[in-house]
Amino acid sequence: MLSISLIQLSYIVAVQKTKNFGLAAKSCFVTQPTLSMQIQKIEETLGVIIFDRTKKPVQATSIGNKIIDQAQLVLQEVTRIDELIKAEKGELMGDFRLGAIPTLAPYLIPLFVKSFSQKYPKVQLIIEELQTAQIIDRLKEDTLDAGLLATPLKQKGIIEQVLFYEPFVVYISENHWLHQFKKIQENDLDINDIWILSEGHCLRSQVLRICQKKVGEDLQKKNVRFESGNLETLKKLVDQNLGSTLLPYLATKNVSKTEFQTKIKLFKDPIPTREVSLVYSRSFLKKNIIEALSKEISTSIPEILKKKPPKTNIVKIPKI
Repeated sequence: MLSISLIQLSYIVAVQKTKNFGLAAKSCFVTQPTLSMQIQKIEETLGVIIFDRTKKPVQATSIGNKIIDQAQLVLQEVTRIDELIKAEKGELMGDFRLGAIPTLAPYLIPLFVKSFSQKYPKVQLIIEELQTAQIIDRLKEDTLDAGLLATPLKQKGIIEQVLFYEPFVVYISENHWLHQFKKIQENDLDINDIWILSEGHCLRSQVLRICQKKVGEDLQKKNVRFESGNLETLKKLVDQNLGSTLLPYLATKNVSKTEFQTKIKLFKDPIPTREVSLVYSRSFLKKNIIEALSKEISTSIPEILKKKPPKTNIVKIPKI
């Protein structure tokens, strides 16, 4: 019978995450010689090499990857025991790590974070702004408990719990040529007039799809080309009478009533819309916290987002 401890399993998972024995030892609060010796003992016990130490950064061998995957599952299942006890007692407590994409975080998180923290003071909510691919990777690595992002993703091993459907709007200056239209059709848009987010943001791909433009085609904007990771920066460019941009509805909540009437143009049916979900791994823990978080978000969003409009065009994102 194999004799491998949970601590030893945590060491190989730490090396896989950091790709470095020194950093892994630091994250596990042990010395590097101790960590290296324990991993070597596992390799001797199993009769295989888990890590190729000649590679920089350190890489797992083929069999090493399989062992690490199994080690992660074992550690998750052990953690599940503690979570089952808390769930049985009805307790909501402990750390909860949440990732949110940058086009959601500034607009959605302020709506629910205060009320959630007041209702569940024993939950330490740790929120990070991350791009979609980063959230998916972190969920699979078990360094995030859940993510807030645009779906559908259709990722193996990932559960998507739809929270709401968010329509897109067009943001323009008062002097823009689109100002003459009461509502906008997708074919009214010109991609060369629209400021878009930089590579890596799912909203960039969605905007290109709305405008029926393929990624990689020329996106030159007159004699200036600028791609930002921040929607607020794009809005400021538009305010200087420079083109237009597309915004998800929540990004308009800090726009005054007057500005909304003069700078926001709604789409005609079918309205381009993004699906926003709370996502987590199939081997997820902290079920009670996930349920409480989902409920709090659903309660806090504007009424317009609580029901899916009858005529929408759900804008898909490329497969991650």
